[in-house]
Amino acid sequence: MKKRTIILAVTGLAVAFAAGGFAWRESSRAAPRANQTLNKPATSVASKTEAARTLFASAWPDVQGRSVAMQSYSGKPLVVNFWATWCAPCVEEMPALDTMAKAMPDAQFVGIGVDTNKNIVDFLAKIPVSYPLLVAGHSAISLVQQLGNPAGGLPFTVLVDAKGNVVETILGQVKLDDLSHKIQELTRN
Repeated sequence: MKKRTIILAVTGLAVAFAAGGFAWRESSRAAPRANQTLNKPATSVASKTEAARTLFASAWPDVQGRSVAMQSYSGKPLVVNFWATWCAPCVEEMPALDTMAKAMPDAQFVGIGVDTNKNIVDFLAKIPVSYPLLVAGHSAISLVQQLGNPAGGLPFTVLVDAKGNVVETILGQVKLDDLSHKIQELTRN
């Protein structure tokens, strides 16, 4: 009887793993590839312009609870990084983005947390970040989708030129050399 139970259990586990693997493979095909520029030819100039307007019309509290209007970041190139404390790739890239923000004063950096204020404050106690962090919670997901990330994946980085135009969006961890080069191009124009 024990042998039969063991055989059934092993068979059940094998079927469960096979089904899980199949489901993962199929969902991976449908998801956008990470660390890729999401600017697609199908994205119209009008929709990018509207997304930029929506971004600059938004306001969220900072970690001290003061409301910060995104409009206050207009006029200079802007790097907007949507992130969360529960997102390992987000947390991993934060120190590098902080270093980049300090080294590139001609560009502004802002992190928009898809998280709670408490989680972000706890995160800052462990990993200090010098650029502003705003607390948007899950309300930021609809903006992320409007900006060209339909799945709402994180991290998600948006590059905005000095005129307020969204020039590039990146899903997944940024490639630091590539991002640095793109920011330098924005600050020269």
